[in-house]
Amino acid sequence: MQKILVANRGEIASRIIRTCSEMGIESIAIYSDADKDMPYVKEADSAFRIGEPPVNKSYLQMDAILEIALRENADGIHPGYGLLSENSDFARKTRDSGITFIGPSAEVMEMMGDKVAARKTMEAAKVPVVPGSDGGVASIEEAKAVAESIGYPVMLKASSGGGGIGMIRCNDEQALVQSYDSTKNRAKAYFGHDEVFLEKCIDNARHIEIQIFGDGKGNILHLFERNCSVQRRNQKVIEEAPSPQLSQQAKEKMYEAAVRAGKAVNYVNAGTVEFIVDNDENFYFLEMNTRLQVEHPVTESITHLDLVKWQILVSRGEELPIPSQEGINSDGHAIEFRVYAEDPKTFFPSPGNISSIKWGKTANSRIDSGYEEGNNVTPFYDPMIAKVIISGTNRENCIKEAVEFFEETEIQGVKTNIPLFRDILKEADFKDGSYNTAWLNSRQAVNK
Repeated sequence: MQKILVANRGEIASRIIRTCSEMGIESIAIYSDADKDMPYVKEADSAFRIGEPPVNKSYLQMDAILEIALRENADGIHPGYGLLSENSDFARKTRDSGITFIGPSAEVMEMMGDKVAARKTMEAAKVPVVPGSDGGVASIEEAKAVAESIGYPVMLKASSGGGGIGMIRCNDEQALVQSYDSTKNRAKAYFGHDEVFLEKCIDNARHIEIQIFGDGKGNILHLFERNCSVQRRNQKVIEEAPSPQLSQQAKEKMYEAAVRAGKAVNYVNAGTVEFIVDNDENFYFLEMNTRLQVEHPVTESITHLDLVKWQILVSRGEELPIPSQEGINSDGHAIEFRVYAEDPKTFFPSPGNISSIKWGKTANSRIDSGYEEGNNVTPFYDPMIAKVIISGTNRENCIKEAVEFFEETEIQGVKTNIPLFRDILKEADFKDGSYNTAWLNSRQAVNK
């Protein structure tokens, strides 16, 4: 693999291009009219216009992307995360064109992308799943019957959903009746498939995910866990590794379950098995993300591994650089903060021109940024400006350094959620690690 087209934009495109450069692999970037002056476009060895700003006219144009890849003799395509990263049609078209798709197979994507099918696969592999419907619920009467049997509150979910889209909590039958048709319609609009299913709502849960890696040669390993419980509207805001306030015994059980999940589908490349964990440390399968995660840097920080490099090596048929679980080690702590151009009070996007960026200067900070001074945050894409990863010998040191970093950080021209981070870092529940997925929405930090 000598030339890789990066089918993405922003900070993840820069991240992939950086590893390509370190491996001596030529990189190809694609850009919309809105992104022509973005840093990743200049960092790539070559870059080509893909279309107008809206994603359906640019970054989702599968045939146009493949046309550039074929014309430029790319032998690999890395999809990053989001956009086409979990699109099985794109993975299949890439493979059929003779280009290597740097990720799992289209067949595995389809199996794990359908939440109902994924539940059944996990049950067969003896991975705990949340109590819920056996499959999709075809009518409101069926939905009411399932909800009555498992008990309220329930989560009504789109079978093909993800990222919090097509998912709504129903505390009683009235809420379920009111939400059923709208959730089906939303699922149809976003995912082209209106099937929905029900799961028991696990209150006060923690969201724990296990990074796994498979190489197609019989090796499937875990790279420990990440805690992603600081969320708003089912969207992750802060992630950290290792997880605080979780026993080693519970972690080991989740590691084993995640590897079983990977083996059940013969998983190849980077993947993430996500669990919710209740107050008694019972854990349940939530979903499998068949791609690189936004929060992969915290795993890189505690394992000192380059996950993008591993993706490339596995995709070209090589064995995992460390093929045995015993060879994977973890030390220290890392916390990732997703810096968004958004109003910290309303969480609404704040598009505009970034007139200046002053990042804090601390010894153990990593900044994966998609923007530089003078760039515009447009309304066409996710408004994440950067990911800030703080690492240290322990969690206490990470938090202390994060406080210093964000005290010194200032971004002008757009509103950001940095004031929110400053507030969170002062909260006792965050400091002692006792937070859960409901915590952020209930705290004073988000209501100032």
